[in-house]
Amino acid sequence: MDSTATASLASLWDEVSGTQPDPDLWVVLATLAAALAVVIPHGLWRVSRNAITIAHEGGHGLVALLTGRTLTGIRLHSDTSGLTVSRGKPHGIGMILTAAAGYTAPPLLGLGGAALLGAGRITLLLWLATALLLIMLVMIRNAYGALTMIVTGGLFVLVSWLAGPQVQAAFAYVVVWFLLLGGVRPAFELQAKRARGGAGDSDADQLSRLTHVPAGLWFFLFHAVSLCSLIGGGRWLLGL
Repeated sequence: MDSTATASLASLWDEVSGTQPDPDLWVVLATLAAALAVVIPHGLWRVSRNAITIAHEGGHGLVALLTGRTLTGIRLHSDTSGLTVSRGKPHGIGMILTAAAGYTAPPLLGLGGAALLGAGRITLLLWLATALLLIMLVMIRNAYGALTMIVTGGLFVLVSWLAGPQVQAAFAYVVVWFLLLGGVRPAFELQAKRARGGAGDSDADQLSRLTHVPAGLWFFLFHAVSLCSLIGGGRWLLGL
């Protein structure tokens, strides 16, 4: 019995950690087009942006934990905004890194995903994403956020367990393209909102108060990270 269980675990690990063949170029381009189709049109973006908010708030939460802060909860709202609350010193490097992690998380996750796909680790990417979503679900503190996480995590579970290799590959490429492309737009939207007199307590403003560095330079960092991630990740996905 033990040997059977051990063999099953070993087989499962081999499946997760192994490599899968790269999809055809037309599949990569089709998934790029699909990601653009939900990022560019305003109506679809208002819905799909929820996924970027998950990555954004997850970035805050993960870095808060890594820097020794106590993560107390995450909320996701229907207007695609979110809130991550952590306890610890209200200043210092831990707070700065936590505040900076939001707008940089989606493109950096996309870049990491592109690296995995470039190495043929499609199954590993799907399982890692599923694990992160399930862990984040535990920290959600409102009903809409929980529903969003259950739907998103459930989709990843279904694809990871039930879909065939071609569907898994297409799904993984759509997700990574979406993170790379969708990670570019929020910082520009926030900057435009601030120019109209709104969002006075944005991540950039908090970072400015914490570091005495102008908010404009933090926006430059957000843009630089997202655009460089898109270029680098895009090259990996396209096999350039």
